[in-house]
Amino acid sequence: MNKRIAVLGAAGHTGRFIVAELERRGLTPIPAGRGTDLDQAFRGADAVINCAGPFNATAGPAIEAAIRAGIPYLDVTAEVEVVGDTFAAFGDAGIPIVPAAAFYGGLGDLLATAATSPFTVVEELTIAYALSSWHPTGGTRRTGKVSMSRRDGNRIAFVDHRLRVRDGEAPRAEWVFPAPVGRRAVVGEFVTADSATIPSHIGTPVIHSFMTANAVADLRDPDAPEPVAADASGRSTQTFLVEVVARSGRQERRVTASGRDIYAVTAPLVVEAAVRILAGEGAKAGVATLGARFDPIAFLTALGPETIEVRTPGREAGTPGREAGTPE
Repeated sequence: MNKRIAVLGAAGHTGRFIVAELERRGLTPIPAGRGTDLDQAFRGADAVINCAGPFNATAGPAIEAAIRAGIPYLDVTAEVEVVGDTFAAFGDAGIPIVPAAAFYGGLGDLLATAATSPFTVVEELTIAYALSSWHPTGGTRRTGKVSMSRRDGNRIAFVDHRLRVRDGEAPRAEWVFPAPVGRRAVVGEFVTADSATIPSHIGTPVIHSFMTANAVADLRDPDAPEPVAADASGRSTQTFLVEVVARSGRQERRVTASGRDIYAVTAPLVVEAAVRILAGEGAKAGVATLGARFDPIAFLTALGPETIEVRTPGREAGTPGREAGTPE
């Protein structure tokens, strides 16, 4: 497939991974930096991937330019509010639009889709992240500040079928992750873009979200270094494990994914989505997430176990997982 993909923000940390992944897959990246004339940059492109944050400033103009060009648009935003803005403003657009096709927003959405697939009613979803460390990029810090300013410094949580503002300190508890991670201290109500992508097509009244406490401490540390490459690909040594638990009545299903480097793994996620859409799979017009467009297990399996290892054991309610003291 000799396709040309415009990459907005190609020179950034995640952008470089995306350019490399496109080249590895035999596609031609068209790098586009900040300040580029978007209509000119997208002319002759078959699709656009936006990885230029903060996305509250770039997503709208880039989507409008993609609509004018008549090409699919994908982005890797982790900004919860931007996902909501995209659905509100472009839901009936005439091109495929995929927000948050990334580690945050995309991976959890795929796992939640797999976990809930047998259920007609989903009473509760939990998504728990275990990161060995979190060395945030400058882009992560900038987008985090933008999101916090939009919330007036408050937290948010998905309860009663929608995102609600929370004040005060986030709850803390423990979560027992699958081996080799095991029992870890976690911070509750750590909301990511998954709490915007998942409810767009899965009806659930509540999404519990947890992040390991060590990763939250890293994120909040102003002196935490940016990611350091550990090999020729540019990936760091950071590892991750994401567990999604879906409950319906007395039934529980768990799906997990693990891998290395939350920034690097965004590239195969968004590029796989672009490749499939250009081939006609999941290419319906309008805004829809990864989980809404694709078979989740087939999608993740296609990436290969060296990228993401997925486990899908079915479990019944009453088995270990949620620890006493975990916030409801």
